Amino acid sequence: MPKALPVVDITTPICCDPVAAAPMSADAALEVALRLKALADPTRIQLMSILLTDPAGEVCTCDLATAVDLSESTVSHHLGQLRKAGMVESTRNGMNVHHRVRTDALEALRVVLDPNCCT
Repeated sequence: MPKALPVVDITTPICCDPVAAAPMSADAALEVALRLKALADPTRIQLMSILLTDPAGEVCTCDLATAVDLSESTVSHHLGQLRKAGMVESTRNGMNVHHRVRTDALEALRVVLDPNCCT
């Protein structure tokens, strides 16, 4: 039988000491790893890049699908993984769903990985 994955709520921004501050607990390491795992896909990185650079700050699923040359259902799957990891939030407007990056979550992850970066 395959080993069951742990169930962890990772929808809120990560809140633990930086990796270099002290040895991490297993729970804190799992929280960081699950968020990084959500980002560890070229399509998801591309989607995040599009969302982060869009002047309006949010993009419709249909426009994202066109931008990455994938079906809307595939893009929705990737966005769902990013949403579960707390990196993206979405709002429905009629038939369309608009997505935006949760910059607080990205900033918290950056601080955990390297608090001295980009200051």
